[in-house]
Amino acid sequence: MTASTFLLGLFAAAIVIIPASVAGTAEQLISSAAEQRQGRVIDVQEGRGPESVVWVVQLSDLHFSVHNPERALDFINIIGPVLRMINPSLVLITGDLTDGKSKDLLTMKQDEIEWLEYKSAMEDVVKRSGLDKNIFYDLRGNHDSFGVPVVGGSFDFFSNYSINGQLKRTGRVNSVTLETAKYKHLFVGLDTTMPIGLRGPTNLFGHPTDELLAELDSQLSQWDSQPGKPVIKIPFGHFPLSFSALSQSQRSLEDIFLKHSVSAYLCGHLHTRFGKNLKRHHQVSDNIRTLQKLVQLNMHHLPSDSSINCSFGATQPNEFWEWEMGDWRRSRAMRIVAIDRGHVSYIDLDFKVGLRKTIVMPTFPLDSRFMLTSSSRRKYECQHMVPSSFETVRALVFSASPILSVVVRIYDSKPGTFDMVMETEMTKISGESSRAEFYAAPWNYRAFEDPSPDRYWLQIEAIDAMQRSTVSEMRAFSIDGITAQTSWTWKEFYVMGFQWSELYYPILWSIVSLILSTLLIPRALLIFSRKQYTYRYFIAGKGFVRGIPWVLLELCRLPVVWSGILGYVIYLIVCPWFLGQVFVHNEKKVYMTYMGWAVESFNQQGKHEYIGVPDVMVLVLPHLVFVVLPTIFVTGGFVAERSIYREHVLSLSGKKEDDDCSQKIRTSKWYGQRWIRKVLLVEQLTIWECMVISLFSCLSLS
Repeated sequence: MTASTFLLGLFAAAIVIIPASVAGTAEQLISSAAEQRQGRVIDVQEGRGPESVVWVVQLSDLHFSVHNPERALDFINIIGPVLRMINPSLVLITGDLTDGKSKDLLTMKQDEIEWLEYKSAMEDVVKRSGLDKNIFYDLRGNHDSFGVPVVGGSFDFFSNYSINGQLKRTGRVNSVTLETAKYKHLFVGLDTTMPIGLRGPTNLFGHPTDELLAELDSQLSQWDSQPGKPVIKIPFGHFPLSFSALSQSQRSLEDIFLKHSVSAYLCGHLHTRFGKNLKRHHQVSDNIRTLQKLVQLNMHHLPSDSSINCSFGATQPNEFWEWEMGDWRRSRAMRIVAIDRGHVSYIDLDFKVGLRKTIVMPTFPLDSRFMLTSSSRRKYECQHMVPSSFETVRALVFSASPILSVVVRIYDSKPGTFDMVMETEMTKISGESSRAEFYAAPWNYRAFEDPSPDRYWLQIEAIDAMQRSTVSEMRAFSIDGITAQTSWTWKEFYVMGFQWSELYYPILWSIVSLILSTLLIPRALLIFSRKQYTYRYFIAGKGFVRGIPWVLLELCRLPVVWSGILGYVIYLIVCPWFLGQVFVHNEKKVYMTYMGWAVESFNQQGKHEYIGVPDVMVLVLPHLVFVVLPTIFVTGGFVAERSIYREHVLSLSGKKEDDDCSQKIRTSKWYGQRWIRKVLLVEQLTIWECMVISLFSCLSLS
């Protein structure tokens, strides 16, 4: 008998002998425990909507704050009515529910008032929307774990005030399945925040454990042994994969997602300040090298050249999309994700301008920018596996007023202008009891086959009873599974294209090697080389490259200064950087090195373990790059400028032989008025400013 079976037996026995009110609580606990193991199943048929399509809502990065009450107020006034109009099957809130920051941004810790505000706001939204509270799933973000020493402790307000906490969804992984007549849609939420929640700024990455990955693997495979309906798998979490660390056994979330061929991973965390195109295509390929796994230059992987197998039970292509969404904090963003006969699409909505009376969401054909390359091509070539999937243009229409007409228009951009080539009235195909109005229009899809994925463009217009016209965003589509290539901006590439957790140590040791080289190589030249790198040598060569060794050699001629800088670099490598109070209301301070925070292990009494890697990179790398390295060159510059000024004084006094070099030194205003020294002072002030910023980051931990 397993421990779980034994506990369930104890609960069942208790129900017989305890009062009815307590027995009801025990039944809820048993139901909650079973739901966490197997996942909840929701039948979305039952006269509630079109059987071929389901849709859910995603919200992220709410950042409710005592210093910005308008965030919660707008959330109540906007999201409540919008959810009533959309009537989704699920509402997914992917982290950073509260802000956890002081007004001056120096202190980062949990504030119970913010959590009470979140609980109250969610209760109001549930009431206004008319939705069942059980379809809401919220997750921790890094802000929700600032300074929380242990999950379930007195400072873990998420466990008390979140919807997941109130409904006893205590696991790190929770799943729910939306079932229709022909499909199962499996949604799996994962909490990868630190088990020991550090305070900011060194709490930035997701930290999946081997145990979490095993549970995620199990939840994603829960329907694999049951033949019949195809399963569409969509995990959701807070952290993008570029900001997710590896587990203890060097496994990643990407490994699990690719293994199960999930359709998309929904996440948040980055907000819209880095861009609105924070999407990334992941794919298994033998041609992808190790470096390409660490740095992905383009949003899309190259399409696979493997042949398509249309037999039933054939292996699905190992690929998925990662879709980061905007934040509620500043952007007032919300996302609707729809799955129409296996085709997954989404639209992002911006409520900064207020409520929307009507929302038009095309569900087929798909946006050619965000199709799964291999999967879309397989669905096109294997249409016998998805009957009638390609025969109609389809769209969901959500409206506060009755809809009078819906029209689809298709444009051809090949001539260089958008020429309309199709305009058709769409027909409502869902019943009166539907949760939304679902429209379709027949078309000859083969007429739009084209090797260019952005030749044909789709737009759908809906007119309501108030004669208000609402149009969908015009977007390119591709019938035959060819994906349109979209490039990142440099900021989008910076946050989505790098696997930062795996690049931290290579970048760190590269910078340290560069710093040591700038100190040790000139010293070796000074000791062993016969060539004299002086200012005259620099002037004669007229080259910047020759000037750098001269500046660094001048620094080496001051052994006290040179030794001090070298000693500081060695100290940063082998000693603690500083002490900090990383937990809320815990007077004990711990120290940080480049390897992370050394905290006492909860498993091995008296021993320490390092946590917060690679999160500490936000302090370590900027300090080395913007403080230590520039200090070496600026200090060398001060020493070199002193030598130049000495030459200038000697040339004016006539004690120096009057050659071309002396004439340049004597006549130059740069030397006489010491402009070089003034420029170096400005640079030194900039370095001090960087040090102050770093200091304030450290003060947030004290």
